Amino acid sequence: MGQPDQTSSVTPLRAMSRAVSFAAFGSLLLSQLAFAQSASQPASSGSAASQGNRTTYSAASTADDSDDGAIPAANGTTANADDASQRPAISDSHAGDDITGSILDEDIRRLNTREAPVDEAPRRRAAESASTAETPGIPLGTFVLRPSVTQSINTETTKDGNTRQRRAFLETDAAATLTSDWGRHQLSVTSEGAWQRNISGEGEEQPSFKINGDLRLDLPQDTVAHLTAGYNFYREDTDDPDAIANATQQSDVQEFSAGASVQRDFGILRGTTALALTRSIYSDATLASGATVALSDRDQTTGTLRGRLGYELSPALIPFIEATVGRTLYDETRDSAGYERSGHSYGAKAGVEVDLGEKLKGEVGVGYERADFEDNRLSSIDTATLDASLLWSPIRGTDVNFDLQTSIQPTTTAGESGYVSHALTTTVTHQLRDNLVGRMIGGVVWRNYPTDSTINDELVYTAATGLTWNINRYLDLTSTLGYELTTRKEGSDSQQWRAGVGLKLKR
Repeated sequence: MGQPDQTSSVTPLRAMSRAVSFAAFGSLLLSQLAFAQSASQPASSGSAASQGNRTTYSAASTADDSDDGAIPAANGTTANADDASQRPAISDSHAGDDITGSILDEDIRRLNTREAPVDEAPRRRAAESASTAETPGIPLGTFVLRPSVTQSINTETTKDGNTRQRRAFLETDAAATLTSDWGRHQLSVTSEGAWQRNISGEGEEQPSFKINGDLRLDLPQDTVAHLTAGYNFYREDTDDPDAIANATQQSDVQEFSAGASVQRDFGILRGTTALALTRSIYSDATLASGATVALSDRDQTTGTLRGRLGYELSPALIPFIEATVGRTLYDETRDSAGYERSGHSYGAKAGVEVDLGEKLKGEVGVGYERADFEDNRLSSIDTATLDASLLWSPIRGTDVNFDLQTSIQPTTTAGESGYVSHALTTTVTHQLRDNLVGRMIGGVVWRNYPTDSTINDELVYTAATGLTWNINRYLDLTSTLGYELTTRKEGSDSQQWRAGVGLKLKR
């Protein structure tokens, strides 16, 4: 078996890891003690905890995210290491995203997450309402901590061919954002985790935990540097293309990441150089018989170097070219099937960054990617790429996020190199009333296997919707409803339904 698709790994709504940091829980306790005194404190802006996507061969991947077991991204692996004040700020997108869960899982998670303002600078908008007000947070010296915890009850039905499985479960989600309030430079740390407990039926629980840090250094001569680090824990989903068949518990995956980037303006030219390192470790999978399957042959380290050069036609229009090279080294020279999975990746693309204020911003790029493997029995994978990440606001109170990604996904299935993933996701967020926000997400993923592959192509369709009712600045009532369909040329299709309701406490 092999690596999970970036857009399909853990089942809906990932669960909180037991590794959630002491600081995050401590902050939640502090928030309760300070709740009564907080009403008189002014609200201060802060960035929402972002959901990252694991690194793939996609232009939207970031320095502190990585594709588990994949050869490094050929385009933009450290995109989020660029200075946010000088590049268009894009709300978190789907695949890219992280994504460390199934598509439906990530869709539902975003439905109940407040998006940060698109513009770094204050934007002209209607008077603050319950749905737009920021919580004051907890001052900690020169930092502001904004924690939240969500408790929900959910029901899930999964159908694979003639097999149907139902479960009801409780889920606790915790998140925290720590942001510095310095006159120069900035340090931001975001964390989130989820924990599930089945209360009826059958189905695998999905714990997860993620923490990422970004230190921005404002250097002389229009130079900005970023130092990033992160940790990501999740459990693979049984529906992953590379999951272990008949396993009652899939592998627990740990990812460690570090990165550095430097961006400098040379008049009308803007140059960026970025380096990213990722370490992935896989635990054993457990079979129904109680036996375990060792997956240490998937442990690997990935390094990626990226360079981008942009030409500023105007502050609103910056064409660019970008090149990326990467190297992946597996701990074991040969995997359990006798294949050498280490290899190289290469990529190049040209595109344009657009920033028209609150109406439209983002970037579009076209290019080429290739992945080579050391084992000559594994054919190389190459593809033309089309990537786009755009945020459009047709009217005040409505945001449309359009995300298109092409990525190469290697695998560890015996005799297979991997496949090309084409993912399209559209998210619409609308403020229905002063204290009521609705979100709708639709997406499709095409897993395109090479012509010489023994595996058939797959199409994954997803749809999700949700409502967030702001009871007050510190308490939200959330509801979600989602559906996912996977179709195959041969073999049975699979479906998944999900519904849930919860309460979110913020500080």
